[in-house]
Amino acid sequence: MKSSTRIVPLLAAAALLATALLWGVPHLAAGAQQPAWSDAEKPIFEQLHKLRSLPDDVRAQTTRQLALQIRALPAGPNKLYLAFGLSGLSTEGDFGHDTLQEVAITLADALRESPPVAQGRQVPAPYVELASLVRYEHVDVSLDDPEFAAAMSRLQADDERRQRADFTLTDIEGRPWTLSALRGKVVLVNFWATWCPPCRKEMPDLEALYNQFRDRGFVILAISEEDAAKVKPFIAQRSITYPILLDPGGTVNRLFVVESIPKSFVYDRNGRLVAESIDMRSRKQFLAMLARAGLQ
Repeated sequence: MKSSTRIVPLLAAAALLATALLWGVPHLAAGAQQPAWSDAEKPIFEQLHKLRSLPDDVRAQTTRQLALQIRALPAGPNKLYLAFGLSGLSTEGDFGHDTLQEVAITLADALRESPPVAQGRQVPAPYVELASLVRYEHVDVSLDDPEFAAAMSRLQADDERRQRADFTLTDIEGRPWTLSALRGKVVLVNFWATWCPPCRKEMPDLEALYNQFRDRGFVILAISEEDAAKVKPFIAQRSITYPILLDPGGTVNRLFVVESIPKSFVYDRNGRLVAESIDMRSRKQFLAMLARAGLQ
């Protein structure tokens, strides 16, 4: 799940509450009071905190069941709160398109029933979440709401910005890397952090793919905002060999509009942005992304 980033991981009630406060879920923005759960809502809330501890196949089934249970709740801010939380956890891997479809329908229904209040000119995050599912996970939902339309437009503008993006950063060995200088190669730009559980989970798959394709012109640029003193021992312990770049101050994170991690972008050999992920990916999902750049 995703602090400046959707980085609040939903592992504790305080974290989930902080996410809702940050993203404008109704009734929570007024103060930091824990919602009063009904007898039907409380078990769902508790199961959200256990999702990451489940095996992937069980997690997929549980996610789908939770989506249906949330959808059956009476309309209200707690329903949106739960639908939003489930949505953020449902993209952490490959749990199947049908599961994501149910999650998206549930979030759309909750938004339709209890539209969140916009904070100034910012589109409320639940709309952005739903738009991300539609644009990047290819679910099929409809929502006749100007805030949802604005969220879809924002994501398109973000992608156009990423297509034009260029940067030079130094890796943990002191070598500089410039994105535009890698034309002719397939480049996967990955944003991550040592403290991020989904980031850590996908790293072995990234390492395996790097070793599989590096001789065919494949480069991974993994970017962290953290200090080298924290990143270097973490990488050494895990024997990661692909380039790890440091982004002190988060300049490149902002350039790519990174509001959640992990997040990955794939550029083909002509420098075109051809695929991206909004969360953790499995090896199978990464392979599908690379195939869009002609790497199979």
